Amino acid sequence: MKYDIKNKLFKKEGKKRIEWALQRMPVLELIRERFKKSKPLKNINIAACLHVTTETASLAITLKEGGANINLCASNPLSTQDDVAASLVYDFDIPVFAINNEDRKTYYKHIYSVLSINPNITMDDGADLVSTIHKEFVKRKDRKVKHLPWGSTEETTTGVIRLRALEEERRLLYPIIAVNDAYTKHLFDNRYGTGQSTLDGIIRATNKLIAGSTFVVCGYGWCGRGIARRAQGLGANVIVCEVNPLYALEAVMDGFRVMPLVEAARIGDIFVTATGDKDVITKKHFLLMKDKVILANAGHFDVEVDLKALNTLAVRKREVKPLVTEYAVKSSLRRSGLRLKRIYVLAEGRLVNLVCAEGHPAEVMDLSFANQALSCEYIVNNYSSLEKKVYSVPYEIDMKVASLKLEALGIRIDKLSLSQQRYLSSWQEGT
Repeated sequence: MKYDIKNKLFKKEGKKRIEWALQRMPVLELIRERFKKSKPLKNINIAACLHVTTETASLAITLKEGGANINLCASNPLSTQDDVAASLVYDFDIPVFAINNEDRKTYYKHIYSVLSINPNITMDDGADLVSTIHKEFVKRKDRKVKHLPWGSTEETTTGVIRLRALEEERRLLYPIIAVNDAYTKHLFDNRYGTGQSTLDGIIRATNKLIAGSTFVVCGYGWCGRGIARRAQGLGANVIVCEVNPLYALEAVMDGFRVMPLVEAARIGDIFVTATGDKDVITKKHFLLMKDKVILANAGHFDVEVDLKALNTLAVRKREVKPLVTEYAVKSSLRRSGLRLKRIYVLAEGRLVNLVCAEGHPAEVMDLSFANQALSCEYIVNNYSSLEKKVYSVPYEIDMKVASLKLEALGIRIDKLSLSQQRYLSSWQEGT
């Protein structure tokens, strides 16, 4: 099968939306212009498992312009934009295997479809391609796995955690570039992108007034920081829940209330998980929550809110709005006079910013995908010397992306003089 999408007829709308994103990604445009001329990825097979959005389309087009043969599948069943998938197939001749709301069986069928090209490079958003390759290796350990990729890029905090675990167990089969670790990625993508798009998703799904609400953020990493700041900017009373003392202290010094989640569960109106871990909000928290609370997840996988436990507690479950599920749970809060309280879960516990909204703005993904494109070029040029480990994005790539962004914005900065450079690199010179 050359592709698997929902409907060819969606392509016209998809192309217009892709063109809108292309106009707002100037760094990727500069890279694309160079790739057109130099073809650094000529005849390189790339299997990509990413969110199929307008911004990802811009990356795929850039890689193709660089000479790559790229096949794309979805990293989340609910984030696929079907019109974008159709346009990529019919307007840009890029094979796409993604259908919005596809079931688990189809999701993995699509992963195997993109892997069938025997990729030189894999690109992941959550490490599902890499983990599938590793599982296949375990299944066929009596035979050599042919055509292992030269390397991979990983976009998410969650994916990097999974891949570093593989590395620590000495089971990683090929090198990984952790795009998520690039400063230009986690600064813009995680803090500004996730911060804005998470609030966008919650507001689109519920139309709830954020001002005056008690807004609980679980996790104060880069994503959690961004979410907390945007909620605060909209007038919410923000509470941060953390397990890391350093992050918790930072949240306190940033002006937020910090407390255990069992305490926040009693007073919160809106809860957002952004930890990358499982079972963050569980049965003990559901039992303590007020009536009409809203739960949303900004982590990559749908494991942060324990929906199995919530289903067990619920005496009634129904969809009250698109992507808003109401769970009616017996109330233990006798003073309230309620027999049942309502808990609203957004996006089935999946990424609220991509399921209920459109994900990060193109201006944010411009930097993340610039890192992706340049990291692919780096793998092609250096794969023979790379070890089976997780690498951070090379410093020079990070700086190049930042410089290109400043150039695109028309901003100039100072440069160190030769004497300043010598001073900073010498141990002998003092005051």
